[in-house]
Amino acid sequence: MSLLVNVADVIALYESRGHRRYGESLSQLEHALQCATLARTDGARDELVVAALLHDIGHLASDSQRDDEQALLTYDAVHEELGARMLTPIFGSEVAQPVALHVTAKRWRCTRDPAYFARMSRASQSSFETQGGMLSDEDCQRFEDHPGFREALWLRAWDDAAKVTGLDAGTLGDWSDLLGAMALGS
Repeated sequence: MSLLVNVADVIALYESRGHRRYGESLSQLEHALQCATLARTDGARDELVVAALLHDIGHLASDSQRDDEQALLTYDAVHEELGARMLTPIFGSEVAQPVALHVTAKRWRCTRDPAYFARMSRASQSSFETQGGMLSDEDCQRFEDHPGFREALWLRAWDDAAKVTGLDAGTLGDWSDLLGAMALGS
């Protein structure tokens, strides 16, 4: 796992590894930018916009020097936990919690709405079992009772929609001021 200390480290990680693809037709960075743009367009609070931008940072943090889809998919089962742990010291739980919950939101949606699985991208379908598959009724209820439930569902919706090949969603630099403002101690 890469050690991140500040916003500059987060930006550097995306600049060095954001070009990677992970089974989708666009890069990690393109996906992140689209996700944040959707969150901003929907009027999400700033912390949730940052979570949308950085929700898949755990994919980029592997120690693997391999620059291929398989290396990223290897970390798919825990990327949300890894990402949340990386982001908490920099941005706090307001950003990290939705990141930690976005895979559970995917699993919940597939469990509660069986047609949801068919609407996901092929890569999201492929990673579903690796990420734990269907939730039990008890786990669904626990998630529904979680205070971050609604925001996790919003993040999941943006995550699913932010997979448009060729869409110009700006650059990482467009978000640097917001990242700096949302960092703890800023």
